[in-house]
This record gives sequence, structure tokens and C-alpha cells, in this order.
Amino acid sequence: MRPALSLLLFSFSFSEAKPLFQITLDPAIAPKGASGRLFVLMAKGVKDRSRISTSFVPGATWFAAMEFEHIAPGQTVTFDPDLKAYPKPFSEAPAGAWEFMALLDPNHSFASGGQDAGDLQSEVVGVKEWDPATVQPVALKLSIVTPPRSQPKEVEGIELVEFESPLLTAFWGRPIMIQAGVVLPPDYGKNPKTRYPTVYRVHGFGGNHRAAWNQGGNIRKQIGEGKYAEMVHVFLNASFPTGHHVFADSVNNGPWGAALTTEFIPYLEKKYKLVPNPGARFLTGHSSGGWSTLWLQVAYPDFFGGTWPTAPDPVDFHSFTGIDATPGSAQLAFQKLDGKPVWLVRDKGKDVATFEEFLRQEEVAGPVGGQLASFDWAFSPKGPDGRPMQLFNRVTGVQDPVVQEYWKRYDIRRIVEENWATLGPKLRGKIRLVVGSQDTFHLEEAATMLCGFLKSKGREDACEIVPGRDHGDLYLPYETYKDGLALRIDQEMKQQFDRYLPPKRR
Repeated sequence: MRPALSLLLFSFSFSEAKPLFQITLDPAIAPKGASGRLFVLMAKGVKDRSRISTSFVPGATWFAAMEFEHIAPGQTVTFDPDLKAYPKPFSEAPAGAWEFMALLDPNHSFASGGQDAGDLQSEVVGVKEWDPATVQPVALKLSIVTPPRSQPKEVEGIELVEFESPLLTAFWGRPIMIQAGVVLPPDYGKNPKTRYPTVYRVHGFGGNHRAAWNQGGNIRKQIGEGKYAEMVHVFLNASFPTGHHVFADSVNNGPWGAALTTEFIPYLEKKYKLVPNPGARFLTGHSSGGWSTLWLQVAYPDFFGGTWPTAPDPVDFHSFTGIDATPGSAQLAFQKLDGKPVWLVRDKGKDVATFEEFLRQEEVAGPVGGQLASFDWAFSPKGPDGRPMQLFNRVTGVQDPVVQEYWKRYDIRRIVEENWATLGPKLRGKIRLVVGSQDTFHLEEAATMLCGFLKSKGREDACEIVPGRDHGDLYLPYETYKDGLALRIDQEMKQQFDRYLPPKRR
């Protein structure tokens, strides 16, 4: 039941009328007090919902943030939603029916994963006639502890693997685990001599290896019905407190690519009946996972036998979601050279949010772990303060030439083009990139540049740009994959494996 409104609004006098919130920490859930990033989230209407969430599309939810070093049990703090807010200070919100929720993020993980385990939440409070000019603050009480996500259940044929990486542990000075969900074919182990090719899957931003338990049952069913090839599917976890580490070796995140290829995969190939051969190691992933799997194939061309990236993050930094981030570029992060804004998010072909709007929302969510900050953690040099340098100034949008130069080492198109004499033969037949022509985040722009180069080298088969498709509907049946993109990718992997390792050599 929602608390009565009469208990939530009380008189509070200020010299200047502005929206304020009085937030109390329930001692029952935090007997020693709490600290962290405190949010107030605000959504239009009174819908009697249990939680208010932000969206990847900026502007759907109003929210504001303040940092608190300590809130004592039972203490009430005053929250000013005009100090750091998106899309605007709350004082500029229109009067009307609104719902409010307070959320305390103790471990500062909201930017990377939204509300998660251990966050402290208030009930959602509805106010039918809220006016930001009122002098009566809204009272919210942090009284709910967000429960942990359910642990993966033991399911036949799906196993959790956690491996402490010596390389990453040495880098961070504390134990760092590589995690994966391993999906085994239904007949796995029945013939002790049979070994299987492996599909390494990488999720997009905000995901993790738990996808193995969501998708694994269907994969096993499809294999059992003969629709999918008999392969082991390894769902890798690329989620990290700094965002998505994309399995790139980084001075900020650590040697994730080296750890995967020299430690984790060899470990898996000893633990399971996998074919320990480059021709039996395949990669696929969507969005940030798409970039990760293309990067791994290019960075380790002799280790993997092929990659099927879909809608990958920018693979040519001449269009880093509309920004020319290559050395010497004078383009601002927020606008094109002609002065027009850089649009980032579009829906059904219509632009709905600019790059700057996306950034401003992320800044409220937190300085570490968001999508844009994640790129700096993966690609940038370390600054004098020990933190990654930023590609561009968050206020002016001016790019840092030092960072531009450093980012070159992660520009896939540049790497492939400049090293084509040696990379070209090693990558032949190993890239099958698919992206929609109306990708939600304009990712087809960079993909088109890379694909154009590959086509100029006789690799017309390396890419497909699907007309009218976006980030979310790319896998639905299309004329070139009438049974869905996932099935076509599986079939192409099987064909690739048969070319590399005929049955007699398995």
C-alpha cells in the first residue's frame, strides 16, 4: 500500500521557493548508517508502480543526484534536485501529476547496471498535483533493500565457471575472476572421444554471463532437434565496475584480452571436451559484445577461427557514433563541423536524443561505469591523477589530441588497413559482420567505413548492412536469413568448422 499523501507533505519554509526533498534513512535497514550516491527519480503520472527506472534513451525519466559521505540511521537529509539533474533541474519541470522515488547507491554501480543488489530504495510516492514552485518538500523514506539477483540455478547442461586470472590479479593487486556460463550439447560426454568446437559469446553493455541461463535451454533444444550444430557455447562476462571492458588489454582495466587467450580459454579446453584448435574457436556478440568479438579476432588472428559481430560499437573512429575521433580532428563531441548536433539515439529512423543529452544523463548517473565513461576506461591513457584521460572535455566538447593519438591502437579499421599485408591473409573468411542500416545508435556509419575497405580488398562477403533494421530487431527473420540471424550464424560457424577441421581430424 502507498502511504497517504497527507503523511508525505509537510510545511517547510525557505526564502526561495524551489522543489526539495526530505529523505530519511530507516534504521531498520541500515543500523550503522549508509553512504553513497543518492538519487531522486521522477516520472510523469500516478501509476502505482513499485519502482522508477531510468532508460537508455535519455529524458524518459527525470532524476537528480547528490553524494553523501554518511547518513546516520534515522537521519533526515535535505535533497536539492537542482544541483545535478537530468534532463533539467526539477524546478523547471511542469506542474502536474508525478511520482517520486529515492534511491541510495552505496557502491556507485548505478551508471553501469542501474538499481542493483544492496541499493536502498524508498516506496514510490505519487503526487497528483505537484508544483515545483511549492515550499512543501516531498518526504521519502529509504526503507527497502534491493535484493540480490537470483544466482544461476543448477540446470542440466549449463554450468558456471569462475577462474581467478593470474594476469588480472597481478594488475589489480586483488583477486579478479573471469566468469562464464557454459552451455553443453545434450549428448556431451556420451562418447568420450568426441570433442566439440566452441562459440565464445560476449554480451552488450549492461549484460553479463547470466545470459547462458536465459538462452542455454533453447540452444540445447535446438541442438537436440538438429537445427543447431553440436558446439559448446561459452557466455563470457565482460561486465566490470568501470563498465564493459570489451576484452581489450588496457592500462586502466588490465590485460583482459591476454588473460582470455592465454589463461581462461586454455583452462576451459582442459576442463571440457573442446577442440583445442584455432579453427574450432568462434566468436559472436552484439553491440559492445560485437566490438569485443571483432577486436579479439583482429588482435588475435591466429587464435580464433572466425567472428560474427552484430551491430558492433564503432569499428572506425572516423565516426565514433558521429564524432571524428581520429588524430588531428577538430570536431567537437557535441556538434558536426557544420554546427549541427551529433545525434546518438534514434527510434524507427527518427533521431530522438543527441550525444550531449546522452552524456548529461550519464553524468547524473555517476562518473564511473556508464557507457561513455566505459570507452575512456578501455581506450584512454592513464592521466596524472591515475584515472583514464577523457577523449573530450565534458563541458566544451573539445577533444584531447593526446587521447586521440592513444585511441589509435583500438581503431579496428585503422589497424586492419595499416597491417593489411600481414592481417589480410590471416583474416580471410573470418569476419561476418552484420548491422542494420538504421541502427539505433548510428553504428552503421563506422561499420560502413570498415566494410567499404574490406570490399575494396575483395572481401564483399565480410559484411551485410540490412536495410531498415535497427539495434533491437536485427536478429528477426529477413530475406537473407529467413529463419532468423541466430540460426544463420550457427550454420556458418558449422561450415567454417568443417572447412578447418574435417571430422577425421577432430
